[in-house]
Amino acid sequence: MDCLFCKIAKGKEDADIVYEDEDMVAFKDVEPKAPTHILVAPKKHIPTLKEAEEQHEELLGKLVLTAKNIAEEREADGYKLVMNVGEEGGQLIKHIHIHLLIGKPKQWP
Repeated sequence: MDCLFCKIAKGKEDADIVYEDEDMVAFKDVEPKAPTHILVAPKKHIPTLKEAEEQHEELLGKLVLTAKNIAEEREADGYKLVMNVGEEGGQLIKHIHIHLLIGKPKQWP
């Protein structure tokens, strides 16, 4: 598989990883849109939210809670979670993920 996020999750591509467990990996965005811009992705490859199925319900819940926990660890008073879906929705990497944005935005994705 030639997926950048899968390579990051397997340690085959460099990234500034801020959190990792058996299901999730979170790392700093290389083109941040806010002072703190972290991408949170499941290690399991799901291309977009369109391809998510009922069997992924627990994993998708963990994705959101992982982003929340990372924000809380950074003592964020507020933050924004963004999930782009499909090319027309602004999704550049075909691996489901959430953008966690904390701080005054440079521009929102």
